[in-house]
Amino acid sequence: MKGRSTMFKRRDFLKWSGATLSASFTSGYPKSGTASPPPARQAPKRLPPGLVFSAECKQHLTGRGHPESPRRLDAISAALAPERLGIELLRLKLRRATREEILACHTGLYYELVEREAAAGGPMLSTGDTVISRRSFEIALLAAGGALVAVDAVVEGRAGGVFCALRPPGHHARPAQGMGFCVFNNAAIAARYAQRKHKLDRILIVDWDVHHGNGIQDIFYEDGSVFYFSTHQWPLYPGTGLEHETGKGAGAGTTLNCPFPAGSGPEEIVGAFREKLVPAADRFRPDLVIISAGFDSRIGDPLGRFRLRDRDFAELTRIMMEIARRHARGRLISVLEGGYGLDGLAKAAAAHVLAMNVRSSRPDCTA
Repeated sequence: MKGRSTMFKRRDFLKWSGATLSASFTSGYPKSGTASPPPARQAPKRLPPGLVFSAECKQHLTGRGHPESPRRLDAISAALAPERLGIELLRLKLRRATREEILACHTGLYYELVEREAAAGGPMLSTGDTVISRRSFEIALLAAGGALVAVDAVVEGRAGGVFCALRPPGHHARPAQGMGFCVFNNAAIAARYAQRKHKLDRILIVDWDVHHGNGIQDIFYEDGSVFYFSTHQWPLYPGTGLEHETGKGAGAGTTLNCPFPAGSGPEEIVGAFREKLVPAADRFRPDLVIISAGFDSRIGDPLGRFRLRDRDFAELTRIMMEIARRHARGRLISVLEGGYGLDGLAKAAAAHVLAMNVRSSRPDCTA
C-alpha cells in the first residue's frame, strides 16, 4: 500500500503541475496567437512649476523713486496670474528663515546689526548702499525663508522647479556686509540649507543678473562644494567678477566668471551658458541647481546695458532645467535678484516660469 500510495501521489502531482505550468505559459497572451504587448511602463511624473510669493515683501520700503521698489512684485504677480500666464502654479507657503539658517552664510554681528538698524527705522544699512525701513529685517528673513521652502519642494518632489518672487534681493550680500540693495544672501543661504537639511553634497549657483554676485562668490570662494557661475556686464557695479577670479584653496576652479561689455546679448550670454557652463556642470555634477534670476540683463533695463529678450530667458531656463535633469534629478529653484523696468521684468519672469513648465517632467523626484 505504501508504494501504491506514493505512485498515486506522484501521478496526481504530475497532472497538477502540468496543468499549472500550461496555464502559466498561456495566461496573459492573446488567443489569436499574436505577440503579447510589452508591459506598460510607468509614465514620468509631470510636476507643475512652483511659486513662492508674498505681498508682505512689499513692506520692505525703499522710498519714492528707488529702482528696487515694491512695485516690482506687483508687476510679477500680475504677469504670473493663471488667466494671464495660461498655467496654474503650485503656490507654496513661505516662512521666515531662522537665525541659525542665516548664520550659515552671515556673521552673528551682521545679523544683529541688520536687526538693530531696521528697528531704528533706517534709512540705510551702515555697511553699504542698501535702503531699509522698520520691517526690513523681518522681511529679509521672509525672503530667505522663501528660498528654503523652494528647496524643500523640489527635493521632496512636489514641484518641477520653483521661482521665488521675493525681495529684498540677495546676491551682493557678503558675510558681514549688506550692499547693492541686498540684505541677506538668499541663494547662498538656500545652498547651505540644502547641504545641511537635505544632505546634498554639491550645489550649482548660476547668476544671470547684469551685475556680478560678489556676495555669493565671497561666501563660497574657498568652498569646493558650491560651484558659482556668473555672466555679467563689466565694468559695472560692484566691479568684481573678472575671469581670473576662479576660487581659492578647496574652492579652486569652482568659480567661473564670464564678464561681457555693455551691449552684449544672446550670442555672448547664451553662448557662454552652452559652451562654458554646460561642460563645467557635467564635470561638477550638482545635486541641486539654484538660479540667481536677475532680469536687469534684459534689453531696456534702466540699470544695465545687456540685450537679452524674453525668449533668451526662456532658453537660459531650458539649459538650466536640462542640467538639473541630467545631474540633479530635476531639482531647480530660482530666486529673484535684479530687474527694474517693470514691464520688462514682468515679461521676462513669465517667460522664465513658462519654460520651467515645459521642461518639468522627470521619472523620479524623491530625494
